[in-house]
Formats: sequence, C-alpha cells, structure tokens
Amino acid sequence: MNLATQPSQLLPERINAGSVQATLARPTLLCLSHLRWGFVYQRPQHVMSHLSTHYDVLFFEEPIFTDAPQQRLEVSSPVPGITLLVPHLPHGLHPQQIADAQRVLLDEYLKQHAASELLLWYLTPMSLIFTEHLKASVTIFDCMDELSAFKGAPPDLLEKERQLMARADVVFTGGHSLWEAKREQHGNAYSLPSSVDIAHFATARQTLPEPADQAGIGHPRLGFFGVIDERFDIALVDELAAQRPDWQVVIIGPVVKIDPGSLPRRPNIHYLGGKGYPQLPAYLSGWDVTLMPFAINESTRFISPTKTPEYLAGGCPVVSTPVRDVVRGYGDSGVVTIAESAGEFILAIEAALIARQDDDFLPRIDRVLEGMSWDATCSAMRGHIECLR
Repeated sequence: MNLATQPSQLLPERINAGSVQATLARPTLLCLSHLRWGFVYQRPQHVMSHLSTHYDVLFFEEPIFTDAPQQRLEVSSPVPGITLLVPHLPHGLHPQQIADAQRVLLDEYLKQHAASELLLWYLTPMSLIFTEHLKASVTIFDCMDELSAFKGAPPDLLEKERQLMARADVVFTGGHSLWEAKREQHGNAYSLPSSVDIAHFATARQTLPEPADQAGIGHPRLGFFGVIDERFDIALVDELAAQRPDWQVVIIGPVVKIDPGSLPRRPNIHYLGGKGYPQLPAYLSGWDVTLMPFAINESTRFISPTKTPEYLAGGCPVVSTPVRDVVRGYGDSGVVTIAESAGEFILAIEAALIARQDDDFLPRIDRVLEGMSWDATCSAMRGHIECLR
C-alpha cells in the first residue's frame, strides 16, 4: 500500500472564504518542542521549514540549565524563516519555578515580536504547563510518537496529553497505528505519516565521494542511520554480526537514553557517530542493504520510521523487524523485507543483495514512493489549519 494514497492524508475538500482573507496577514506559528532543532533532522524540522513560507515560525525548545544566576532567552535563526528560542535557566529551580520562568520569557518575547494572530503547534503535551494561558486562533497537536511509551517519560505526560486533546482544534499523528490509537480521543484527527525528501536522498543512487570514516570499511555493507536508544534491538544486531563476520554493519547516529557500553562490539560493527542531514546520502550511497533493527516492544508499537522511505529513495533495499506501520505500508512492496530473528535477517539480506541487481528494482522503489513528499504532507497540514482559521 502506498501511504501517500491514504484518504486521511488528503487535503480538506474546501477552505472557507473567511480563511482566504485571513491568510493575507502572516500569523505567528509557535512550535513547542521536546526535540532540539540541532538534533537529528526529522519531522519537526521538515514541517516547520515548509510552513515557514506561510507563517512566521518560532521554534521553542526545552530549557538549558546553566550556572548563570539570571534567566534569559537565547534567540537565533538556524535557517531562514525559523526563529529558534531557547530558555537558559539557573540550576536548582523546582518544577513550578521552571514553568514560571519559561512562561515569563515566552510572554515577553511574544509581546514584542508576535503577530496579532497566534497558532500553537504542540509536539509535546508537557509544554501546556507554561502555555495554557495563551490564546490561539488554532491549536495543533502534532502527535509524532507515543511519547508516554518512551524511556524517561514524565509521569504526568498522559494527563497533560488528555488536557491537550481537549484544547486542540486538530490532531496530526506520525503514523497510521498511532492515529488508530488517538482517533477515539479527538474528533478531528488525521494520519499524516512522516514523508521523504526524495531529491535529497536520491543522490545516493549515484556513486558519491566516500566519506573518510567509511572508505576503509569492506563490503557487503549493512547500514543504519537514526537515533540509537531503547528502541534499537541490540541483541539482534549483535547476533547478526556474529553469524556473518564477513558482513560489515555501519551504524550512524547519536546514542540516547541507553548506556553506550551496552552496544555490541565486534570487528565488523562500525559506530560512526552522528552525521548531519546533508551528509547522509554520501553514507547511504556506499551501503548495500539498509537495516531497521527495531525491538518489538511498547516503545515501538506506534512508530512509523521516517528512514523507511529515506532508505528507499536512496535506492537501497530495506530489511526491518515487524514494526506494525512498516508491515502495513511496505510489507508487500517487494523492496522492504520483514524479518524477526537474526537467521531471518540473514536470509532476507542475502535475497536483498541479489534483488538490488535486478533492472526493475529501482522502478519498483519509485512506484512505492510515488506521491510521497514533504510538500504534500505539509500542504495537507496547512489545509486543515486554514479551514480552522
């Protein structure tokens, strides 16, 4: 099934006449994020960059705690059209003081710089603690993950999510399974899975200059890029590498919320650290098969990995554990193979190494990706917002 053809992803049938007049003035879109702009480049950065052509985007991050006695708001512009706001707070504050300080800093900035019309875009319900007083013409909850299932989730996150669901005018989910879980909680919820910048990753189909830290690694190369956390199946990767020492496993990305010492260490496993979004195609170009070795547990029950279409856009076959949205969206595509055990992964990788030599392999990928783009996803999002203005 091509995810881009889901009815829930289509634009609303019409935009009301009042909203057309409203669009003549650019509102301020305040995005409240638990992820830092400079972290792994993913859904929030793609969506906000696209929406910045229509709205003045403020991207408000979680606080940084310092030894300085005074609180302050760091203001910068990481890319054109995006204003990044980062609170710097002194160490030692209790939770209510942290919330109060963020409210003061944000209110002061909005008073001086925001347009008369405010749109609120929540990536985390926890931001309600210091924003519930704000008046917005439209409140959006972009529920990209089931945050309550992640390691270290705040104990009151589910209660805050219930409150946000009651306030939100529209809810977007990062995948179909997550939409199925949330649609009973909100009458205006839409499945809008993360998409792909095909042109960016398609450069990997060419032979690109080999990055220095990958150049000396042999083939076949099995690659992964993304966050390495509690969702990463450490035992599976270890067993795969142990059973096939002639295969090289290349892992790119930051290690988060788990002990780096728990990761498998073998001569054929290569940890290259985090890489910038512009660098990823150069690494992907040198891979033979891509891996999505997600553990199957509560933290992965509702995920819809962005890397699936990104790997495919780069021309690489994918072998994945049975993540529900991957099975549903790509399981019968012929370019993504579902496997569970290390033995099944080995068989799937052997088949993928052969399949990618087929003349029809890239055309098959292109048929799977047809219609998928961040432009389409963000246009659908904007359409829903404009209907509510």
